[in-house]
Amino acid sequence: MPVTKMLPTALMLLASAGMVVAKKDEGPRPVPWSFAPLKRTPLPKVKDTTWPKTRIDYYVLAQMEKAGMKPAPRADERVLQRRLSFDLTGLPPSDVSETSNWSDKVRSTLANPHYGERWARHWLDLARYVDQTPDWLDSTKYSYLYRDWVVQAFNEDMPYDRFVVRQLATDFLPECGPKDRVALGFIGLSPTYFKELQLPPEIIKTTVADEWEEHVDAIGRTFLGLTLACARCHDHKSDPITAQDYYALAGVFASVKLSELPTMSDEFWRPVEKARGDVASLEKQIKELAKKKPKDLKEQTAALQTKIDAIKSSTPHFNMLMANAVEEAALFVVNKEKEHGTKLDYKMGMARDLELMKRGNPNDLGETVPRRFLSAFPSKTGLPRKFSTGSGRLELAQALVEDAAPLTARVIVNRVWKHHFGRGLVDTPSEFGNLGELPTHPELLDDLTGRFMEHGWSIKWLHREILNSATWQQSSVVAAESEKRDPENKLYARMLRRRLDWESWRDAILSASGQIDLKMGGPAAAISDMKNTRRSLYGASDRQDMDPMLRIHDVPDPGAHNPWRTETITPLQGLFALNSPFMQQQADAFGRWAMEHDVDAVYARLFGRKPSAHEAEVARAFVSGREKEAVTWSQYAQALLAGNEMLFVD
Repeated sequence: MPVTKMLPTALMLLASAGMVVAKKDEGPRPVPWSFAPLKRTPLPKVKDTTWPKTRIDYYVLAQMEKAGMKPAPRADERVLQRRLSFDLTGLPPSDVSETSNWSDKVRSTLANPHYGERWARHWLDLARYVDQTPDWLDSTKYSYLYRDWVVQAFNEDMPYDRFVVRQLATDFLPECGPKDRVALGFIGLSPTYFKELQLPPEIIKTTVADEWEEHVDAIGRTFLGLTLACARCHDHKSDPITAQDYYALAGVFASVKLSELPTMSDEFWRPVEKARGDVASLEKQIKELAKKKPKDLKEQTAALQTKIDAIKSSTPHFNMLMANAVEEAALFVVNKEKEHGTKLDYKMGMARDLELMKRGNPNDLGETVPRRFLSAFPSKTGLPRKFSTGSGRLELAQALVEDAAPLTARVIVNRVWKHHFGRGLVDTPSEFGNLGELPTHPELLDDLTGRFMEHGWSIKWLHREILNSATWQQSSVVAAESEKRDPENKLYARMLRRRLDWESWRDAILSASGQIDLKMGGPAAAISDMKNTRRSLYGASDRQDMDPMLRIHDVPDPGAHNPWRTETITPLQGLFALNSPFMQQQADAFGRWAMEHDVDAVYARLFGRKPSAHEAEVARAFVSGREKEAVTWSQYAQALLAGNEMLFVD
């Protein structure tokens, strides 16, 4: 398994002491199924030829029939429209209507700009996106630009292969300019570990090597579904990934520097850079004055502040947006000159190849490994693609979508499938190696992946193909025998009733209360701020101090790659629904609206349906004699907002 984020330094120290010993190489590792070229097969024959709507359905039905099972009936229109809206936009449907053309409904929902917000959230979990980092790091004031770029990319249906290249090497593409640097946030917002530079280089080298490992791990798991970091200390124990492969990739990240870069050309940036330097110098003088406390402190401070204000006002574009990006620079960890401690020596514009670190120890070096792609994925020449353009980021990106294209495409197709069905065709979405699960429907995965690539790597095409299938349109209510035969629903003989993630649940509550602010883009705000009624995507994430509201609702750590959401049921979640200021505030707002409407309107707004006779009777009994009391309607509203029907989708 890969070295964990919490323990790498300790493990490296043990290794350097000879306490962690890699076993002798036991020979070549078996090649995983996922490394093979796509295998396209004819559609399987099925008995019930009336059920399939798309090619997907033939593969699914064939497996069902082989197991002696039948698909669930089609869900009713209200259920499907609610499911569709949450799947694609993360919001409840604005209205539920009878539709004669389902494919048109799918297309119109995909055209909704809130689609990009929903699917950006899925990607940002993989990309370790963060709004705020620990105070020892460089600024992430403009991190939201990367998030907004991802939203736009999904809305525009940017081909996935281009989406990959843009995030790793947009600065090498001739058609891209300074404003496009924001796409580099995938690397530019990578976790960075604290380095006490008073310590000797031998220790700091380990911390730096841990950062390189994190970058390699994120690339491997996000794009290839492989745990490449396992090969830092030794050849991968289960997959054909060697230690040489690991250091060939790590050299790419030893050749970049995480930097804030301008989003405008040099002619605009140079005067801004000088002006900001001058302002920083004046602000430093103000801080020094505050420490010395001269008698005329107030006057001197005011004079310096006047100079600062003058520089800012006289410099066009002084508040220019900056991108969390990377620069080409080889990093060397060396001794400080003439004093104890360590210096991080960046050689700007240079690249470097790393020496193999024995047992992952950067203080015990072996042969130099040239930068290149994984040896298991040869290029057209029959050899692994070499990286010679700067750090090699461009060739790395190209290799991912060309040399390893079948695997890269399989991984994203499976991720989209998992978000729609609650489980993947491969239910270990970031582990496609020999330690991961085998696909339940390998022919379906390859057929869908092949057609995805043929349709220009279009994510929206993939959505349409899935959502128009009879498989996705099944009901979640089925006979007990079906659940008994296939409790994990590996054969997809029904839809799973699924719990909404935190963001969708909160957004649904804000929508019901009429308080939601649907403005798109821009800086994040604290999610626990009672004035913050924007979509949950725009709630600030913090690697050092995660907001308790996010933590108790299973929102993942933004410092790590997260391929799925963990679901828990805890007392704190229940107490939040009952007692939190947020729930009470939204219940008050919804209660005021409900007070002016009948029970039918309340249920239509919340669930897109009419209440049952029993539900209507309970509602009338609860408010009877207190119809004019706002607190009564607030309590009634909170009971509905906290109920399971708000939290789950059929």
